[in-house]
Amino acid sequence: MEHDIRKVRNIGIAAHIDAGKTTVTERILFFTGRTHRIGEVDDGEATMDWMPQERERGITITAAATTTEWKGHRINVIDTPGHVDFTAEVERCLRVVDGMVALFCAVGGVQPQSEAVWRQAERYRVPRIAFVNKMDRVGADFWGVVREIREQLGASAVPVVIPIGAEGTFEGLVDLLTMEALYYLDGGERVVVGPVPAGLGEEAQAAREALLERACEEDDRLLAQYLAGEPLAVPDVVAALRKATIAGRLIPVLAGSAFRNTGIQRLLDAVVEFLPSPADLPPAAGTWEGRGEVREARDDAPLAALAFKVQADRHVGKLTYLRVYSGVLRGGDTVLNAGRDVRQRIGRLFRMHADRREPVDELRAGEVGAAVGLGDTYTGDTLCDERKPIVLAPIEFPAPVVDLAVAPVRRTDADRLSRGLSDLAAEDPTFLVRTDPETGDVVVSGMGELHLEIIVDRLRREFGVEVTTGQPQVAYRETVIGTVEHEGKLVKQTGGHGQYAHVVLRVEPAAPGAGFEFTNKVVGGRIPKEFIPAVERGIVEALAEGPYARYPVVDVRVALLDGSAHEVDSSEQAFRACAAAAFREACRKAGMRLLEPVMEVEVTAPEADLGAVLGSLASRRGRIVGLEARGRLQTVHAEVPLAAMFGYTTELRGLTSGRGEFSMRFSRYEAVPPALAEEIVEKRAQGRR
Repeated sequence: MEHDIRKVRNIGIAAHIDAGKTTVTERILFFTGRTHRIGEVDDGEATMDWMPQERERGITITAAATTTEWKGHRINVIDTPGHVDFTAEVERCLRVVDGMVALFCAVGGVQPQSEAVWRQAERYRVPRIAFVNKMDRVGADFWGVVREIREQLGASAVPVVIPIGAEGTFEGLVDLLTMEALYYLDGGERVVVGPVPAGLGEEAQAAREALLERACEEDDRLLAQYLAGEPLAVPDVVAALRKATIAGRLIPVLAGSAFRNTGIQRLLDAVVEFLPSPADLPPAAGTWEGRGEVREARDDAPLAALAFKVQADRHVGKLTYLRVYSGVLRGGDTVLNAGRDVRQRIGRLFRMHADRREPVDELRAGEVGAAVGLGDTYTGDTLCDERKPIVLAPIEFPAPVVDLAVAPVRRTDADRLSRGLSDLAAEDPTFLVRTDPETGDVVVSGMGELHLEIIVDRLRREFGVEVTTGQPQVAYRETVIGTVEHEGKLVKQTGGHGQYAHVVLRVEPAAPGAGFEFTNKVVGGRIPKEFIPAVERGIVEALAEGPYARYPVVDVRVALLDGSAHEVDSSEQAFRACAAAAFREACRKAGMRLLEPVMEVEVTAPEADLGAVLGSLASRRGRIVGLEARGRLQTVHAEVPLAAMFGYTTELRGLTSGRGEFSMRFSRYEAVPPALAEEIVEKRAQGRR
């Protein structure tokens, strides 16, 4: 297929867990001719769920990319996980796609993780279309889901199709643009077009009027025709809707049942009709040496590509997934990794089909692919033409909230464990590895119990390392309560060169989530300028382990007010050490409190079990935020400290005879009750003795 950037669509498929993302992707591959049989998630045969852990558990763990074609358009698809523990995969996907298909379960509607990915897409300004899946399920309610998208997500959701029937009577769709009924026969491979069913005439006409009115808001010529009672040409209506979708003012809504192969071809048409090509979007923005830079999506522009995923591959070594924003990337080229200031030679290039690699000679503007040979390139790095450097905006990832101590079963596996953890940390920015300086334990941090469970399983399967693990631990933080000014001095005279540093710091609380803020208020050069960065570095080093319970310190504002230096004995090292000690002492004076991660929890359970579920959440220090009836089920919205959620899966199964389910995602850090905080600090101190 000849490369025409206007006929390229880079799309992500994202939703709450179990909304059917992988099932939809499998049908897209089948109906576009990319695969010749449909791989079912429940059978462990989905093409896109290629990891053994994904096939065994029936969940998506890692974002998988593939390329297919539909009606002369190349569609690069990234299927993302729905589980909150793997949110980094969604984050990196949304950073590099041009459009998103947001899936919603026709029964579950807008669920917590679907809301989370929606907000992520808004942050990256990704145009979206919505697909209401599982219209054949008992309790399916198309208009109810449309209403939830409007009310809970604040989106201008406008149906482009409406379903014919629901649950067991779901037969097909009415296309509101053409006012034709679409029936999917022979396993969905044959689409039969017919008249709109008589019983749906009024509903379809009202929905079509709403769609046309929305299109006319975007085009004065269309509006004039509409007001004059003239018929509107479908291509003109599509163009107006496309314009609004790309601008983020409209969300076209589709419907179907991926499992029953219904509505997928219409969804593919909508991807082509409404979602943007790389050429439809503003140029990629970045910086270089403090100046703003842009790169237009053209082959003849200087190269700019973003590495959005790194994967250890046993056959080719390190595989780096790239999105090319401008220029052409060719195998054998030497490029600049602008953020790290290193030159790298591109090895072989591939288009990816899940875990299968298809070699290509080049990747052109707007394309997604992978490269080998980039040993010094990591997630978020920019590769560019060294004559026209640019650093593209990086990818932001949430901080991990659960810690786990790991050790090899066999001492001889220590090196292999270290290598495995290093490779996995390079792949996953939300997986961190550190060594406890006092106990010598290797501690890994992740987004949840499942995340770390998968890491341990991968160490065993991919790196041949059996490990023992401790109990999962909450990643607590600490912060200051009051404002203090503190003077710190370091004076060591040893004959010859000594050490001298003197600082006056003001330490005070910052807003929740603000992190660390540093300002220099020294006037008159009492501390030479070259030592100011050393003061900040010393404080940053001290932040890693607070004086209260040796957890990282967050949400603190530090001002360097005054100080002095010695012309011979002062050095960067002296000021770094002095600032670190002064900061710790200032924190003690200001008073400190322990912070814990609080999770937004949504529990769905039969109405008969509601009392037991509420009692269980209350016993876990949970606050009930809201209750919502969904058919015969009740949904509980609560906020619960992460420390209290370990083991909840087993308890919920017992309380609801296996019929309850829950999901949770990180909300914020919040102060631990004082009595409990003292208990945690005491336990931590005992563990270090």
